[in-house]
Amino acid sequence: MTEQDRGRQLRRRHMHERQAVIFGVLLAALALAGLGAAAVFTGSLHLPVFAREFASEPSPTSTQDPYPCPPAGALPVAAAQVTVKVYNATTRVGLAGATAEGLAARGFVIALTENALATYDGTARIIFGTTGVAQAYTLAAHLDGAVLVLDARADASVDLALGAEFAELKPADTVLLDPAVPLVAPEGCIPFDQVVAPVAPAVTETPAAG
Repeated sequence: MTEQDRGRQLRRRHMHERQAVIFGVLLAALALAGLGAAAVFTGSLHLPVFAREFASEPSPTSTQDPYPCPPAGALPVAAAQVTVKVYNATTRVGLAGATAEGLAARGFVIALTENALATYDGTARIIFGTTGVAQAYTLAAHLDGAVLVLDARADASVDLALGAEFAELKPADTVLLDPAVPLVAPEGCIPFDQVVAPVAPAVTETPAAG
């Protein structure tokens, strides 16, 4: 073998060694990238740069904002005249459907059942407009600890968003509503004739995508 042949073999050997090193580095980098992506996806690794983008929508609080009293002399509304949209604002599967069935059994008209966009830490939110105050109070009598929320809707429909502390509807025989007795104004509500209807878009519980 000539010196020229030995030189060519040596150059080929060095080239193969460099290629092996480069491929090894690339494979290691790909493996690390894959492990990092898996850790971020599963929540094992938290990167501040992604925290804001992927943060879930803040949960509404259970604090009671000002809300209207029932109009003077307003009577409970027959359940068959109360249209309710029931939203599951928790991670508990089937909560809205099961509660809607219970309300339907008591005569309420169920317009839909959906998952809410945001979770809720309290018991429940009852959302209504100024024309649905009596309907909201009628529904509220079937739950313990519900928060009343006034929005700008023009109709008398009512939204019910069930929160993490919700367990079940009150037993029907404990619901203290007499169709001949006016609704009682709870402490802290605003007299109906002093209420200014919101002008912002309705505070409906928008269904979650998918």
